[in-house]
Amino acid sequence: MSQSPLSPTSPAPVGSEQFLSATSPHRDESPKRKRSLLSMLGLLLLRLWRLVTINRKVMVGSAIVGFFTLVAIFGPIIIRQNPLHYTLDLMSPPSSAHWLGTNQGGQDVFIQLVVGTRTSLFWALLTGLIVVFISVAVGLVSGYFGGVVDDVLSLITNVFLVIPGFPLAIVAVEYFSRNTLTIALVVALTNWPWGARVLRAQTFSMRNREFVTAALSTGEHTWRILFREIFPNEISIVAASFITTTIQVLLAVAGLEFLGFGNSATVSWGTMLYGAYTGSALFQGAWWWFAPPGLCIVLLGSGLALLNFGIDEIADPRLRPSRLKKDAKRNARRALAKLAQSGTGVA
Repeated sequence: MSQSPLSPTSPAPVGSEQFLSATSPHRDESPKRKRSLLSMLGLLLLRLWRLVTINRKVMVGSAIVGFFTLVAIFGPIIIRQNPLHYTLDLMSPPSSAHWLGTNQGGQDVFIQLVVGTRTSLFWALLTGLIVVFISVAVGLVSGYFGGVVDDVLSLITNVFLVIPGFPLAIVAVEYFSRNTLTIALVVALTNWPWGARVLRAQTFSMRNREFVTAALSTGEHTWRILFREIFPNEISIVAASFITTTIQVLLAVAGLEFLGFGNSATVSWGTMLYGAYTGSALFQGAWWWFAPPGLCIVLLGSGLALLNFGIDEIADPRLRPSRLKKDAKRNARRALAKLAQSGTGVA
C-alpha cells in the first residue's frame, strides 16, 4: 500500500530529539533551577550585606575579622616557606628581603605572623564552637524540661562555674602534654556554664509562650520544639556567647603560650611573644619581633568585641545610638501619617 503524502496542515512526525525533549522535563527545568539557585544565592548575599552594614560596629568588626580570616585561609597557601627555618641573617630590621625583619634565630617574622594567624584563629573559633554547642545543649534542655533534669544540670553547671580556668589549664598542660589542644579543651570546659545559665533562663521564660503551646497541641516532637521554635529566638544570645568565648580563648591561649606552656614546634602569636620574651627583644630594641603579634591579638580582639557590641545593639533597641532611634521614630511617624491619609481618603 502506498503512503499518502502529508498535508500542509497535518502535524510533522515527532523525531527522537523532539520526543526526548518532550518526555524529559529536566532539560527545560535545569536552566530554571540554576536561575533560582543564583537568585537565592544573590538574595542571601544581599541579606548578609544588609545585616553587616546595618550597624557601624558590626561593619568594622566584620571587616577586621574577615581580613584575618582571609589571611588565615590563603596566607599559608601563598607563603610556602618554613616559618621555623634558621638563617644567618640574625636580628635584621624590616627590609625588602624581610618585611618584618628576623628574630634571634634568623627566622622571618612576617612568615611566622602569617602562619601563626591560622593557628591562633583556628583554635579560638573551634573552642568557641565547642563552648556554644555545650551551652546550647545544657541551657535548652535544662530550661525546657525543668524538674529533676534542671536540678542535675544546674548542679553540674554550678560546679564548673567555680572552677578557675587559667590555673587548671596550667596544671593540665604540665600533667598531660604541652599543646594547644589541651589548653583549648580546658578553656572550653570552664567557659560553657556562663552561656548555659543565660540560655536556661531565657528558655524557662519561653516554654509557656503561646507559640510553644500551639506547637505542643499540634503534636510536635520535643526536640523540634526546642530547635525550631525556641532556639531561633535565642540566636542573638548564642552569637554574643560565641564571640565572647572566642575572645577569651584567644587571650587565654596567647597568655599561656607566652608563659611557656605551649608547643614550641607550633607557630602562633603566643609562641612568637614567648620567643621575643626569652630572646630579650625589648632590651635589644627589636620592636619588629614582639609588636606585630601583639598588635594582631589586639586588632582581632577589638574586631570581635565590636561585633559583640553591634549584635547587642541590634538585638536590644535600648542600646542603639540616638541617631538610629531618631531614624526609627521618624519612620514610625511617616508610617502613621500615611495610615492617617489613607484612612481619610477611604472615609
